[in-house]
Amino acid sequence: MYFDSHCHLDRIDLAEYDNNINSLVNTIESSLVTRMLCISVNLETFDTMYRKIIAFPQIFCSVGVHPGYEEVQEPSVDTLVALSKKNKVVAIGETGLDYVNPVSDMQWQRDRFTIHIEAAKISGLPLIIHTREAREDTIKIMHSHRASDVGGVMHCFTEDWEMAKQAIDMDFYISISGIVTFNQASNVREMAKKIPLDRLLIETDSPWLSPAPFRGKQNHPGRVPLVAEKLAEIRQEDVETIARATYDNANRLFNLKAD
Repeated sequence: MYFDSHCHLDRIDLAEYDNNINSLVNTIESSLVTRMLCISVNLETFDTMYRKIIAFPQIFCSVGVHPGYEEVQEPSVDTLVALSKKNKVVAIGETGLDYVNPVSDMQWQRDRFTIHIEAAKISGLPLIIHTREAREDTIKIMHSHRASDVGGVMHCFTEDWEMAKQAIDMDFYISISGIVTFNQASNVREMAKKIPLDRLLIETDSPWLSPAPFRGKQNHPGRVPLVAEKLAEIRQEDVETIARATYDNANRLFNLKAD
């Protein structure tokens, strides 16, 4: 069994699945992916996303506003906490910092990040953290606002082992995506070798980042086993070991009962 710890099911083009989400879910389950977490990116689309996943017992979700969305409704602590009480919401995010294409001094991202951390501490739910080209500020805010009080996951992590260890020391998990299969991602593979098995998660970040040999095509959670297979290869562990550990880790992080 596999747990895709980070996907965006509501962003997948269902034209490939007869415009039927049930067909997509059947495709996913045929790859032995039995649980997945659908990630919120803004408040405007949260209700639509929630309605799509609510009927499926194996799909859970988060609530939050992605750092890459500037012209959207800004979240408040109260709003995030209220939405976190909905059935099947098991995490806050995704949140964090993304400095890849800075459009200002990015203070708005830092303010939004701290709002999510405070909401997580009140709700008692773990954080889904996105960080790109912002390692120093990400770690600084995590420390100063005591993100360690709730822990969470560094999603689609591509930074080095030093940052990974700092996050692990704050009770965070490290999630590896299909990037680990890309030819040029040797740095990710080296870092992934060092992650303790009890701190490792896997994800697709679908519909993006399809792992090899499907790179460039629309992704879906049914391809998360390919991430596990690559990790098993580079870590010299059995695929079954990776699958079981990451499944158990995700259940523990999101406070879900095992199947």
